[in-house]
Amino acid sequence: MFSAGNFSGIKFEKMHGNGNDFIMIDEFDKEIVREDEKPLFASIYCNRRLGIGADGVIFLQRSDVADVRMRLFQQDKSEAEMCGNGIRCLVRLAHECGRISGGKCTVETLAGIIPITYHEEDGFWVRVGMGKVSEISRLNINNTEVFAVDTGVPHAVVFVNDLDFDIEKKALPIRWSKKFPRGTNVDFVKIDEWEIVVRTFERGVEGETLSCGTGAVASAVVAKELGMVGDEVVVRTKGGVLKVSFEEDTAYLEGCAEKVFKGIIV
Repeated sequence: MFSAGNFSGIKFEKMHGNGNDFIMIDEFDKEIVREDEKPLFASIYCNRRLGIGADGVIFLQRSDVADVRMRLFQQDKSEAEMCGNGIRCLVRLAHECGRISGGKCTVETLAGIIPITYHEEDGFWVRVGMGKVSEISRLNINNTEVFAVDTGVPHAVVFVNDLDFDIEKKALPIRWSKKFPRGTNVDFVKIDEWEIVVRTFERGVEGETLSCGTGAVASAVVAKELGMVGDEVVVRTKGGVLKVSFEEDTAYLEGCAEKVFKGIIV
């Protein structure tokens, strides 16, 4: 088992998108954390009592097919395909480090190449092209109606009338259902007129996060398909407000990226 001292001297930034928080490391010019040690690094420093504390560690890297590349590792040592809140933080870091400019870029992820636009009016705002809306599957898991949709990562959307409940108890049977071979995030959604309120249990984190960007999109996609919302959707999470919009069959996610602090591991 590595101790914190094995990673001493590493510079990082802490950022969040709607309370979904990340340890950010710039590896554009050189590798900072060895490839085989990245999962372990995440397991140590995402710990909120014994480490820095975060929902994940994001590495900004050079890409051969896009302007920049995003790698996201979580506390359970898994590497996630994509993250709608995390990619906004990555774009802010890339912009402030001089890796991108001009208000738009592309980001390579395990879920594909993501088109981005951003601006710095009233904060640092990022619009993420989430791609074409995937097919929605309707499932029954433990007598619960579940809508499965992939927005870069797998999501299970459940509509509820009340969001005041033990989310872990409700989410775990769905999160580990054999109907999701890769596992799944679980989004509980309440319709509030033409807006939606979402609580998300995230795989990899293995708990509720204050916000989930891909979960906001998944929830909006299903709600729109069922005629509950229109082409522009306000999504309220515990961490704040996100906006999801649809142009033909493509979904877009818009939200902020906030800096928290910088540090050096000692």
